Amino acid sequence: MAKDALSDILGAVKLRGSIYFRTEFSSPWGVAVPSYKNVARFHLVARGECWVRVEGVEAPARLGQGDLIVIPHGAAHILSDRPKGSAPSVDQVVKDTGFAGEGALVLGGPDGGDATAMLCGHFEFDDNTPHPLLEALPPFIHVTGSETLNQTWLESIMKFATSEAQSDRPGGDAIVYRLSEIIFIQAIRIHVERTGEASGSLAGITDARIGRALSAIHADPIGRWTVESLGREAGMSRTAFAERFRRLIGMAPLAYVTQWRLQHARRQLLESDASIRHVAECAGYGSEAAFIRVFKKHYGSTPAVMRRARRR
Repeated sequence: MAKDALSDILGAVKLRGSIYFRTEFSSPWGVAVPSYKNVARFHLVARGECWVRVEGVEAPARLGQGDLIVIPHGAAHILSDRPKGSAPSVDQVVKDTGFAGEGALVLGGPDGGDATAMLCGHFEFDDNTPHPLLEALPPFIHVTGSETLNQTWLESIMKFATSEAQSDRPGGDAIVYRLSEIIFIQAIRIHVERTGEASGSLAGITDARIGRALSAIHADPIGRWTVESLGREAGMSRTAFAERFRRLIGMAPLAYVTQWRLQHARRQLLESDASIRHVAECAGYGSEAAFIRVFKKHYGSTPAVMRRARRR
């Protein structure tokens, strides 16, 4: 059940992955990657090693061959061959090297010895669809080569995704999206497996009882859920369930139900021509006016205004 809950959540935030380049960096080298909203960056070291300094994190992370780092909140960071010092922006590096998007981005010393080869990309999330899972992720997730089964399958996926990203074959974009999504999901799973209840909503997803309640909500978002009925799904008393759910997920059970309904309503609103009344009914609201009030409180905009803005 917990696995289903994770799949549902990742589907709701509309994860889309992409590869933007592979690298051949020789010492001395460094690249500063700017922050970006609703994007998680990732870097896989296929050969060599490097240091990653994430904004807001005091200690740098050292990546060895086969290691993967995911920066979930799009924070600015510096990739380099040393743990300290400044670096030019990635835009400046691309401009100076004349990189046109094909082959490897080559940077560094003239001899090219001991080059660090990386595959770099990002995962994009739909805007205005926050979820406790994403908010609970740390500043970065460092996955070692040994945690990815000696990186063989991961490196193969990344190389295949990079090849597709640089080709003009039909369906290439879809393949890149799907393969890079696997990378993100695997990083999340490894992070969840190595952390305990201190990880907030991540622990809630892997918790057997809370996971059953989450799966029940996801399977029937417009069900007439109460704290008591969700407690029964979890096999717990009403009081014990409410306390455990709030502690692990970070919000009250019925607040989560409301958020989940609104996320589905927002997707239907933006991806179909269904009337607002129909969207409200599909979200479990008998009154269109009540739906509009709750929707505006949650997203800061009425359904009609959001739909017009997206279409523009």
